[in-house]
Amino acid sequence: MARMADRYSLVFLTVTVVLATSAWWFTGDPIRAVAVLVVATPCPLILAVPVALVAGLSRAAHFWVLIKGAKPLEALARITTLILDKTGTLTDGRPQIVSIDTQGDLSEDVVETPGEGVAGTVDGRRVVVGGAGFVAAQAGVADPEIAVVEAGSVVVSLAVDEQLMGHLVMADALRGGTADLLAGLRRLGLARILLATGDRRAVAEAVNEGLGLDAVRAELTPDQKVLLVLTERKNGPVMMVGDGVNDAPALAAADIGVAMGARGAAASAEAADVVLQVDHLDRLLPGIETAQRSRRIALRIAPHEAATQKPQAVSNGQADIPEGATP
Repeated sequence: MARMADRYSLVFLTVTVVLATSAWWFTGDPIRAVAVLVVATPCPLILAVPVALVAGLSRAAHFWVLIKGAKPLEALARITTLILDKTGTLTDGRPQIVSIDTQGDLSEDVVETPGEGVAGTVDGRRVVVGGAGFVAAQAGVADPEIAVVEAGSVVVSLAVDEQLMGHLVMADALRGGTADLLAGLRRLGLARILLATGDRRAVAEAVNEGLGLDAVRAELTPDQKVLLVLTERKNGPVMMVGDGVNDAPALAAADIGVAMGARGAAASAEAADVVLQVDHLDRLLPGIETAQRSRRIALRIAPHEAATQKPQAVSNGQADIPEGATP
């Protein structure tokens, strides 16, 4: 937009010089030429774009949305496709045990260790804890079909002495107000919203219930997320939102990468163009709305309306530090 303004300024300057020269030529008074040059100084046209964009960056920061420069701000205003990671982005990212199903003679006093799976010896017995597929392979049994009890569920299986003993179901709860957030994003012009996750398809489909996402892509590796972003870019500008190290390549490949900076990985925040400095995904609404209004001001489209109204997504308009804000 700054280069476009410069081109308009050159045309404007040419016309101004012609008018000033004509005024001097027809009147014989050089003061008339100076008067034309003074009145027609194009400073407002030249300054409109950088001032509007810098004001937009400041306004977005008011809502704890850190936009890394004017170029990402302009790109954010033109986004038509949104790709969301699941764990830690669309969900809270802190799984809690919601049920324990036992098989055999063991009690429910079991300690779950985060990770793909662990194996060890406890009181002389070989114990394996982890994902259903991992545990089944270690125990030498078929991968069990485990029903998903609610959206965002994660299954941790347990085997003792190569015998499958049961599983724990952990739920990573969906963020509150997610449906309203997605509806608000569609009102701002996002025509396509997708879920991209490395979790099992059954879990991803359960998360999608009631959200009305346009597509769900499950069991994706980091390079497959990048391929998804590149594929969607063929249809228009793409924004990718994520929080983990495995999301960093996709964030860098998107037109706009948005990182959950409050509890997300440093690698994702480094690769992203926009960082949400609080653990609230709904900050996307005022961030995008601010970018769109800043762009309208810079292009001199409805400047009065864009300059006087506040983003509707934040009702109180306060700059108080929300819970989970980074220093």
